[in-house]
Amino acid sequence: MAEGLSATEVGKEIAGHAKHAGHERRDRLLSIAEAVLLSIVALLAAWSGYAAAKWSTESRVSLAEASTARTKASRANLEAMELRNFDSSTFEAWFAAYTAGNEQAMALAERRFRPEFRVAFDAWRATNPETNASAPRGPTYMPQYRQPDLATAAALDDQADEAFDKGASDGETADDYVRTTVFLAVVLFLVGISTHFPLRAVRYGLIALGTVLLIFSLTQLAGLPGPPD
Repeated sequence: MAEGLSATEVGKEIAGHAKHAGHERRDRLLSIAEAVLLSIVALLAAWSGYAAAKWSTESRVSLAEASTARTKASRANLEAMELRNFDSSTFEAWFAAYTAGNEQAMALAERRFRPEFRVAFDAWRATNPETNASAPRGPTYMPQYRQPDLATAAALDDQADEAFDKGASDGETADDYVRTTVFLAVVLFLVGISTHFPLRAVRYGLIALGTVLLIFSLTQLAGLPGPPD
């Protein structure tokens, strides 16, 4: 008997080899796509995590600045209150001496006046409070009475509010980056496990889902500010 394959069998063998070669080529392309996708996602996840850490640090710094400014504002308010109390006490001593007609005690009380309070006191005395019913009730009610610590406290309060708002905004940005990093981690997981499935349909499905999540993550990243310096 003649050895060898018939033309039909040879054709089937060639077709089988071609089909197998096609499957191998698709598997290689699929593996390459998975590797490229994993590389891109890994880089994006690392960058997103870095940005989240930077914005989180920026938020903590701003909140710390707000706390410091608020503490300084409280201290300035307290100092202003103490000075006002001192001014009131010296004025009450003067007024008690005035009602008693004791000029020596009045002069002694006036020597205790702070220079800033003395300006307001002189302006108040110029309104003739003894006969002028519309005169202010005392020197501390005069426009000349200044308390720089109150202005300082107000400025520090404004600074604290601004720093707090910035810290809250930076914290929200950090949260957005963390959320995007989580989505990218899901993409890494999906593409990573796809290599363990022999069925190409499952691998295609996982890669497609990962690609959708990757596009979504890229959209989120595009709308976020870059990491602070």
